[in-house]
Amino acid sequence: MPRTLAIEVPKDFSFRHTIQSHGWCDLAPFEISGVKLTLSYVFAYPIASSPFTAIVSEANGGLEIQYSASKVDKKKLESAVKHILRLDDDLTTFYEKIKEESGLAWVGKAKAGRLLRSPTVFEDLVKTICTTNCSWALTKKMTTNLVEKLGSKSLDGGRAFPTAEAMAAMPDDFYRAEIKAGYRSPYFVEIAQAVAAGELDPESWLDADMSTSDLKKEMKKVKGVGDYAAENLLKLVGRYDGLALDSWLRSEFYKKHNKEKICSDKKIEKHYKKFGDWKGLAIWCDMTERWFA
Repeated sequence: MPRTLAIEVPKDFSFRHTIQSHGWCDLAPFEISGVKLTLSYVFAYPIASSPFTAIVSEANGGLEIQYSASKVDKKKLESAVKHILRLDDDLTTFYEKIKEESGLAWVGKAKAGRLLRSPTVFEDLVKTICTTNCSWALTKKMTTNLVEKLGSKSLDGGRAFPTAEAMAAMPDDFYRAEIKAGYRSPYFVEIAQAVAAGELDPESWLDADMSTSDLKKEMKKVKGVGDYAAENLLKLVGRYDGLALDSWLRSEFYKKHNKEKICSDKKIEKHYKKFGDWKGLAIWCDMTERWFA
C-alpha cells in the first residue's frame, strides 16, 4: 500500500511551470509523466537506508508525495522535495522587476520562475558538466549511463544518482568507455574523489557567505567548470547575476530580439542589464515563454 505525504505550497507556485522549467526533468533519476502531470525521483541515503522512488503530484491545493518504502525519514523527504521544487524561494522582487515588461509579464501571472534542481549540488554539478560542449541527446545519454551503471538500485527497479564514493572508485577509462563522457572523464574522477575525501563541498555553495563573483571563482576552480557552467550552477543555488549563455540561449535571443541575426554577447547582456541581480532568471524565462504557450 503506497504511503503519502502532503506538502503545502506558496501562493506564487506553479507545479507545471517548475517541473518543466528546464531540461533537468528529462535527466535520470528524474522522470516526468504527462498523463497525470507527475514528477518522480529515486531518492537514497540519508532519506532512507535503501533507494526508493517517490512520485510528486498536485493534490488538494498543494502537493502529494507517494512512495512505497517503509523506513523513510519523512522530514528529510519533505525537505528534499521542497529543495528540488524551490518552494522556499522568494521571487517577490523578481516579479516586481518584470511586471511592467510586456514580454515577461506572463511569468508572474503563470507563477513561473522557479528552476527545478537536484536534491544535491553535487548532482547538479555533475549534470551541468554533462551539458557542456555537446548535444542534449548526449547529455541525456551520459546522465542515464551514470545512473544505470553506478547508481544503487531500488526495489521497484529504479536507480538513484551515484554517490561521490561510487564515482570516485572508477577510473578514467570507465567514464570514456561506459559513460561516453569523453574529455569530461578525468574531471568526474577528480571531482568525485575530492568530494568523497571532503576536500570539495559543493553543498556549501547553497549558503556561501561571499559575493556572487567570488562564489563563481570558487566554482571555476573545479575542473570542467567554465563561465557557462558556473553561471548555470549559480542559478541552481539561487543566484541569478549571470546569464549562463550557451549556443541555445544565444540562438533563441537572436530569433526573438535581433531579427534572427547573430550579435555580440555584450548586446545580449545590455538587453537584460535592467534586471540587475535577476537578469539570469529574466533571460531564461524570456527564452522559454513559448514552452508554455
